[in-house]
Amino acid sequence: VAAIQQTVRQVREIVHEIQAPGTLDGGDVLRIGKQVYVGRSARSNQAAIDQLADFLRPFGYQVHAVVTRGCLHLKSAVTALSDDTVLINPDWVDSDVFSAYRQIPVAESEPHAANVVRIGTAILMPSSFPETLRRIEAAGFAVSTVDVSELQKAEGAVTCCSVLFNA
Repeated sequence: VAAIQQTVRQVREIVHEIQAPGTLDGGDVLRIGKQVYVGRSARSNQAAIDQLADFLRPFGYQVHAVVTRGCLHLKSAVTALSDDTVLINPDWVDSDVFSAYRQIPVAESEPHAANVVRIGTAILMPSSFPETLRRIEAAGFAVSTVDVSELQKAEGAVTCCSVLFNA
């Protein structure tokens, strides 16, 4: 934690740390504009979600706890393609939680395809989900793909390898 804090402090003036008994995993945190969705999972609990809400409230963010099912993290089930569109596996998360957004469901044969990274207006996603890729492109998004098959063996994906900062 100390090494990560030191690095983050180079680009962010304010850094908070979740205190025990809170536990929070980055794969459970999805920010869409000023809305922050946090999966309650085996790695993230309500104590941490409450702390995060307290940290972010002064900056105008709202934090929402989201129950996940059948997946490791929230971002295994849903990620943002834009501020008004999500890519979602409705079998793993209640799609009603994201009713304020246009929803693009993953292909049923590609349940792990919701884990993508948005970089500006571009989308980075695993190359192993061709049907979901077609759905995203048909919705008007520019997509680049990458082979992450080794990461996928442990339900890893592109969000697991990404820490993005707005400069």
